Amino acid sequence: MLELTILGFLYEEPLHGYELKERIKGLSGHVRPVSDGALYPAINRLVQAGMLEQRTEPGAGAAPRRILSLTEAGRTGLLDRLREPKDVEITDGQRFFTLLAFLRHLPDPHEQAAVLRRRQAFLETPASFFYRDGRPVRAEEAGDLFRQGMLRIARATGDEEKRWLSEAIAQLRP
Repeated sequence: MLELTILGFLYEEPLHGYELKERIKGLSGHVRPVSDGALYPAINRLVQAGMLEQRTEPGAGAAPRRILSLTEAGRTGLLDRLREPKDVEITDGQRFFTLLAFLRHLPDPHEQAAVLRRRQAFLETPASFFYRDGRPVRAEEAGDLFRQGMLRIARATGDEEKRWLSEAIAQLRP
């Protein structure tokens, strides 16, 4: 997901490494903080793969800044990832939100809707944090206050997401 996030932000405009890190942190830092030890190797992999270009500009202080921009291969790579996300990018809530942050870059509304329909189908499958006798435990069946809270919050969030997905898919239809 880090590479998708890098490509997504650089699709919008060239950035220097610190600004890119701040945008990534703003998107998911409280949930999955990004360290320099993860960010800069990911940037280097994308440069080596021909998806990013880097150039050096004078910095505000003494140190020069490395400016990163997307190549044509990087643009194509981003659009391919948005068009055909991995299953885990649909089923994991935080990964899906990262995907959602950049789905607007996919130019075809039909392809955007197809991604949303995959998430919608996933959310229609009964699930829970807890199972009893092979079936999902509902909030009303949870044995304690705290598990009830988890399940009620998840249900409310899921219901709202399902509502939004239906509205968004309807808007994307011609």
